[in-house]
Amino acid sequence: MSLTERMDKTVEALKTQLASLRTSRANPDMLNGVMVDYYGSQTALKQVAAISSPEPMVLMLNVFDANAIKSVEKGIQQSQLGLNPQTNGNVIRIRLPELTEERRKEIVKVVKTHTEASRVSIRNIRRDEIDTVKKQEKEKEITEDESKKEQQAIQKETDEKIKSIDSIGEAKEKEILKI
Repeated sequence: MSLTERMDKTVEALKTQLASLRTSRANPDMLNGVMVDYYGSQTALKQVAAISSPEPMVLMLNVFDANAIKSVEKGIQQSQLGLNPQTNGNVIRIRLPELTEERRKEIVKVVKTHTEASRVSIRNIRRDEIDTVKKQEKEKEITEDESKKEQQAIQKETDEKIKSIDSIGEAKEKEILKI
């Protein structure tokens, strides 16, 4: 796998992590990490229900199996998201409470944690790639000039990806803090 592919995977993983964080609007991705006890095994919520957002502050779940409704409710309540599901037949509605300023700041801290972890991951990829280039130079597979050019290209790619990560994190922070 190439340097760019590895770094792009890190950026995509960050986008996925941040999509699951709550903002001022209901987003079905918020429930990505919720697991449900479905006939004795832990199953992802999106495998037992269709999740939609018919209104800005409401999530609606159409549960496929009527026998799983109680398990879905329990899974949502145990998910640490602070959500209170309300059931009506095979449909579960979740009205999102307004975010307090304190809760918004907590979510921003989580965003900062995720972005820093992604930066560290990018730097680790850079280190691995530079070590590989230095090893090739040491074993006389490439010249010193080629090694320097490769290392500069690796650093340039690293700088671009870190800028990308920072801008994704800043955009998410603004989205969370927007009232």
